[in-house]
Amino acid sequence: MNNSKAKFILKNFIKVLLLLFAVSVAAFALMTASPIDPLKANVGQAALGSMSQEQIAKLEEYWGVGQPPLQRYIAWFRDFVRGDMGISLLYRQKVTTVIAVKLGNSLFLMIIAWILSGLIGFLLGSLAGMNRGKPIDKIIKGYCLVISSTPAFWIAMLLLIIFGVWLKILPIGLSVPIGVEASGVTFFDRVRHAILPAVTLSITGISNIAMHTREKMIDICDSDYVLFAKARGESNWQIFKNHGFRNVLGPAVTLQFASISEIFGGSVLVEQVFSYPGLGQAAVSAGLGSDMPLLMAITIISALFVFGGNFIANILYGVIDPRIRRGGAGR
Repeated sequence: MNNSKAKFILKNFIKVLLLLFAVSVAAFALMTASPIDPLKANVGQAALGSMSQEQIAKLEEYWGVGQPPLQRYIAWFRDFVRGDMGISLLYRQKVTTVIAVKLGNSLFLMIIAWILSGLIGFLLGSLAGMNRGKPIDKIIKGYCLVISSTPAFWIAMLLLIIFGVWLKILPIGLSVPIGVEASGVTFFDRVRHAILPAVTLSITGISNIAMHTREKMIDICDSDYVLFAKARGESNWQIFKNHGFRNVLGPAVTLQFASISEIFGGSVLVEQVFSYPGLGQAAVSAGLGSDMPLLMAITIISALFVFGGNFIANILYGVIDPRIRRGGAGR
């Protein structure tokens, strides 16, 4: 059993490494093919026209213009493997320093949204599945269908208008109050500024988990052992506690960790709406500004979160259901 578990973990770990390498190649190729001129985007056409050829040549060297793509990728990959992510061309700081600040802001936001969407989605899905066809089931289904087809940025703007502009009970943007020194920012200030973006991400992440949990719970409620439990007079709570919770937990765990990609993707748009200085906003700035070292590092870290979430989900699901490790043998 231990040997099969080790092989299962090793296989998934190697898969994650190969996927990260493929993502780095794809991201670099897309940046190379980008029509954005880094000099015009960051210096400006008018400023370039007033510069000498020597100054333009120095700028081209700084932004990597004219260097062979393969040579640039090999140099970046060699440094990245050694732990050197390079210098951000836009921030003129080490990429690790920039990402440490931006990632800290994003993690604070996404962890709150991830926990809320998982718990609420699981509870709503279980409640709907155990009350199939009843009004509460129809309400939850309607909510999920509407939210799943609604863009995250539209929900973000709606919440911003209602709670930030009309009611004026929450800040309309940023991660800290304007004009306050870093030493004067309290934890409560950070929480207040994270409420609207976190709630936006939670709302959009609930529907997928709730609908899948509902379908799984319906299958469980139609099973023979649950029908037998109902015949014995067990209440809905007893059925959920004794039969439903454990059987629906595996798929819910997988979906919860797989939803990391959705939350991160949604955070890019949400951070733009709320001007929240996180990793998503930094990725947009790096892409528009052709900051290759920063964008490549953000891409790898983002992919690591996504693939890492799926990797953990596979491991946990294999622990919950050992048949997964055996590739479904014995089913």
